[in-house]
Amino acid sequence: MSSILTVSQLNRYVAFKLKNDVKLSGIAVKGEISNLNINYNSGHAYFSLKDAEGLVRAVMFRNNLSTLKFQLENGMNVVAFGSVDFYERDGAYQINVKEISPVGIGAAAVSFEMLKKKLAEMGVFDASIKRSICKFPKKIAVVTSSTGAALQDILNVISRRCPSCEVVVFPTLVQGSDAPEMISKAMFEADRAEADTIILARGGGSAEDLSVFNTEKVVLAVYNSSTPVISAVGHETDTTLADYAADLRAPTPSAAAELAVPDKTDLINEINRFMFNIKFVMMNRLDEFSNEYKSLKEKLDKASPLTLIENRISYFENAKLRADNAMKIILEKLDKTIVESASKLSTLNPFAVMERGYSIVNLNGEAVSDSGNLKNGDEIEILMQHGKVIAEVKNICNG
Repeated sequence: MSSILTVSQLNRYVAFKLKNDVKLSGIAVKGEISNLNINYNSGHAYFSLKDAEGLVRAVMFRNNLSTLKFQLENGMNVVAFGSVDFYERDGAYQINVKEISPVGIGAAAVSFEMLKKKLAEMGVFDASIKRSICKFPKKIAVVTSSTGAALQDILNVISRRCPSCEVVVFPTLVQGSDAPEMISKAMFEADRAEADTIILARGGGSAEDLSVFNTEKVVLAVYNSSTPVISAVGHETDTTLADYAADLRAPTPSAAAELAVPDKTDLINEINRFMFNIKFVMMNRLDEFSNEYKSLKEKLDKASPLTLIENRISYFENAKLRADNAMKIILEKLDKTIVESASKLSTLNPFAVMERGYSIVNLNGEAVSDSGNLKNGDEIEILMQHGKVIAEVKNICNG
C-alpha cells in the first residue's frame, strides 16, 4: 500500500514533476482566448485557451504583455509560447505565456521577431561591425536572379556611372524553398571572388516573396561575408533581416549600384581636385626647398675655404690699392717738396750768385764770411764762376 500524502505534498510533487518535464518547459499551444481578465493594478493578463474539446488556464505577466503589438481579445485564435506552471494552492496547472501571436499572419510575425531577437543577441545587427563601402571599386560582385529586372538595373547603372568597373554576377533563386541554400552558396562564392563590394538584390514582391531574405541561413551568409555587402531587397518600404545584417541598405537595386560605384563625372572632378592639390602641395614644397637651398648655400659659402681665400685676396688687393694710393700721395707730396726745396736751393745756391760776378773765399775748405776770420799770411782759395784762385792774405782791411 502506498504512503498517505497530504494535499500540499501531492500538489508539491505534481508541481515538481511538471517543472522538470523538458517537453513542458517551452511549448506552443494553439487555442481561442476566453475569460480574458487584465488586472488593473498588477497589469497581468489572466485568460483561458480552449478548443472544441478542452480548456487550459493561462497567465501573461505585465513585462511580457507590454511587448505585444496588438491587444488580446476574447474569441481571438492565437498561438501561445511559454511553459507549464503548477499553482499548488488551487491544485491547478496553467501556461505561463511569454509570447503570443494571432494564428496565421501573426504566427509568421512572431517567428520573424523571435529570429530577429536571436540574431540581434548574436551581434549580427551591431552597428559597430558595419564596414564602409569601397569608394573606388575595381570589381563588384552581384548576387541576384540572372533573369530579373534587378540585375539589368544594376548593370545599366554601373556601365553608365563607372564603365571601368568589372561586374561579376553570381546567379541564384531569390524566392522559393530552395532559395535560402542557393543564396547562401552564391554569397560564399561572391565572397571568394576578391571583389571590393557585394550587392545582394532582388526586385519588389509580396511579403511572402521576400521572406527568403528573413531566413537565418541568408542572414548569416550576409553576416559572415568578409566582403562589404550592400542589400537591395524589394522596394524602398520593404525591410528584411538581410538588410539589418548588411553593411549598407539601399532602397532599390538601382540605388545599390549608385552607392557601390562613383559617377565617372564625379570621379574626373575628384581626380582634377586631387591633381590640383598635389600641384599646390608640390609648388609649396619646391618653394620651401628653394628657400632652404638658398639659406644653406649662403651658410656654405660663408664657411667655404675658397670664400675665405677670396675674401683674403680681396682684402689684400684693397690694402694694396690703398697702399698704392697712399704711396702715390706721399710721392706727389715729396715731389712737390723737392720742387719747392730745389727752388729754394736754387735761390740760395752760391754758384748762382757767382754767375752774377761774385766769388767765394774758402779758408781750409770752409767759406769765409767775415774778414775778421783771416790774418795776414793765410792762404785762401777764391772760387769764381769759372775756376779758382789761390792767394795769400797780405793785408786785411776791416770796416
